[in-house]
Amino acid sequence: MKCSKMIWYILIIGILLPQSLAHPGFFTSIGQMTDLIHTEKDLVTSLKDYIKAEEDKLEQIKKWAEKLDRLTSTATKDPEGFVGHPVNAFKLMKRLNTEWSELENLVLKDMSDGFISNLTIQRQYFPNDEDQVGAAKALLRLQDTYNLDTDTISKGNLPGVKHKSFLTAEDCFELGKVAYTEADYYHTELWMEQALRQLDEGEISTIDKVSVLDYLSYAVYQQGDLDKALLLTKKLLELDPEHQRANGNLKYFEYIMAKEKDVNKSASDDQSDQKTTPKKKGVAVDYLPERQKYEMLCRGEGIKMTPRRQKKLFCRYHDGNRNPKFILAPAKQEDEWDKPRIIRFHDIISDAEIEIVKDLAKPRLSRATVHDPETGKLTTAQYRVSKSAWLSGYENPVVSRINMRIQDLTGLDVSTAEELQVANYGVGGQYEPHFDFARKDEPDAFKELGTGNRIATWLFYMSDVSAGGATVFPEVGASVWPKKGTAVFWYNLFASGEGDYSTRHAACPVLVGNKWVSNKWLHERGQEFRRPCTLSELE
Repeated sequence: MKCSKMIWYILIIGILLPQSLAHPGFFTSIGQMTDLIHTEKDLVTSLKDYIKAEEDKLEQIKKWAEKLDRLTSTATKDPEGFVGHPVNAFKLMKRLNTEWSELENLVLKDMSDGFISNLTIQRQYFPNDEDQVGAAKALLRLQDTYNLDTDTISKGNLPGVKHKSFLTAEDCFELGKVAYTEADYYHTELWMEQALRQLDEGEISTIDKVSVLDYLSYAVYQQGDLDKALLLTKKLLELDPEHQRANGNLKYFEYIMAKEKDVNKSASDDQSDQKTTPKKKGVAVDYLPERQKYEMLCRGEGIKMTPRRQKKLFCRYHDGNRNPKFILAPAKQEDEWDKPRIIRFHDIISDAEIEIVKDLAKPRLSRATVHDPETGKLTTAQYRVSKSAWLSGYENPVVSRINMRIQDLTGLDVSTAEELQVANYGVGGQYEPHFDFARKDEPDAFKELGTGNRIATWLFYMSDVSAGGATVFPEVGASVWPKKGTAVFWYNLFASGEGDYSTRHAACPVLVGNKWVSNKWLHERGQEFRRPCTLSELE
């Protein structure tokens, strides 16, 4: 009866909980992933309570068994004499008729009700397969972006880490399988080799070398290394001679190699240089043309500005063109880059303001979107891994004050700007190279807003990042690193209204740490007299 009530309770809770509490895509936000730590801690506490209850139950059964063991040992020495005592006879009847039934009930009593009900309720907040795959892909992305080898990642030797963690052979195997599912045989090979290396070193694991070699040999073959694929397949068959797929692959690989030898021999006889060209090993062909430059900037290996240009960069106090709010306490400005001009404002948002903005945003965080150039609507994209929320100035005085601060320091009207967007990046969180403004082939990108194009971008850094997470501009080679309490500002459009293509930028993957930012996109409408047009297109 108790179990039946518990089931009905769980069903009712499941119905009453709002749909918005369903799986929110944890891997895209470190901020929300921290909630999972508390969930898991709660489950561990519940599990320990269950273990204690089971131990108490076993202790009772143990005491009962010890008592009866002593009693039966005495009784079996002289059965007739023992039951000849009327009290012993009565107690024997009572034990077998009543007390053994009580013991049976104790043994059958399920102590797991509390734990199972808690687990069932909490499970709806658990990550799903999408999260696990997303986190795995993030590790592969970090591996490529920051030139990390599998052994470095597996041993947790990352810069700026506070809590070192290791990958088991099984973890490496799972990463390889994720890559394999995506037909990414380059990373499949790397991670299967790492798993095999750890197994060879004697690591105890739930996976075996046969399973690893099965994936590894095929991944190597897919990349065109037939000799190595054959060698790995033979190694697999040494461990499991009856492996059906490996035996089939062995025959196929030997057939292909024999065929290639015939082709090469024929080509040699014809004095030809014809030869079967193996597939090139390496990362798959990329859709991002500036990938190499972008990743170099993320690693801090970008183009260095010449001393002559550096001399033109200054630090200054800025009073917002004699704005009364900044005459006595001017803002600290620093030139980060000259063309496009990128300015950093120091100590421009307080820790208290940051916490309020984060607290307002956290309950609303959802997968960050991008403008679809074809439809003009917002949609999620694999090249943007973060969660964001939009805050209006009217809902909190702190947000309103921040908006006015941006207006006072930039001289631009924020009444036509978009709401303050707060973003928190997830595991390997990034936003690949993009433009903030709409290009000529995207005339309807901001049509619904009716405020024209995005004239400028203001970006607050609301956290320090242990490693990675820079804002980079691949076209010019600029890297701007996160620093809590600062903000950067740049114009996306020339004064003529033409787009400045040198402002193409990206948010590098967060290697270690938690990155919080908030940004304000200012639009053309309302700026006619604040930033007048010029006669030149590129001014």
